[in-house]
Amino acid sequence: MRRTSFVLAALIAATCAHAQTESTNGMRYKWRDGQGLPHYSDSLSAEAIKYGYDVVNDRGLVMKHVERQLNPEEREAARKAAEAQAAQQRAAQERTRNDTQLLAAYPNEAEYKVSLQQEIDNIDQQIRTTQINLRSQEKALTDLLSRAGDLERSKQPVPKFLNDSIAKQRNVVAGQRAALDRQQAARDAASARMTQQLQHYRELKAAQGKDK
Repeated sequence: MRRTSFVLAALIAATCAHAQTESTNGMRYKWRDGQGLPHYSDSLSAEAIKYGYDVVNDRGLVMKHVERQLNPEEREAARKAAEAQAAQQRAAQERTRNDTQLLAAYPNEAEYKVSLQQEIDNIDQQIRTTQINLRSQEKALTDLLSRAGDLERSKQPVPKFLNDSIAKQRNVVAGQRAALDRQQAARDAASARMTQQLQHYRELKAAQGKDK
């Protein structure tokens, strides 16, 4: 806070010094107070700095407008707005850089499509592996259930280890089915992403053609 007060005091002093220089050139200061009433002065007051002011010449023409001082909340809001704008600019620059690299790496759509298809092909391989595992685990569960059914039909009790095995195998099958669902969802997302990326690539190529 002491440093802030010192900086503000220095700013006001510098502003007033600049104002004194201007006043020697026939400049005056016009501002409105908190009630909206106009004021004129040959020297710059703290109130004018607080509310903002106009520098006018000896004919009353406004030569320069100076905005009012910001309160702490407004300064913080202005700082955040500046940071957000800077972040947007960095993001835009990053997109431009990535687009430039994309066009350099893939001079035609066919090559770019091959690179995108690799992700989908990898997911398809995972899906096929999971489907094979799922069928194997489902068969194991069917065999356990069949054994339990045979015992029940013969009026014999189903041993605990068999019931436990059935419960465990059901969990395994459920896990495999959940994994398959996730992989299929990932493939759908990759396919949609591929469509968007191809469209973006086509737009870049079209823009590149216009520039040429």
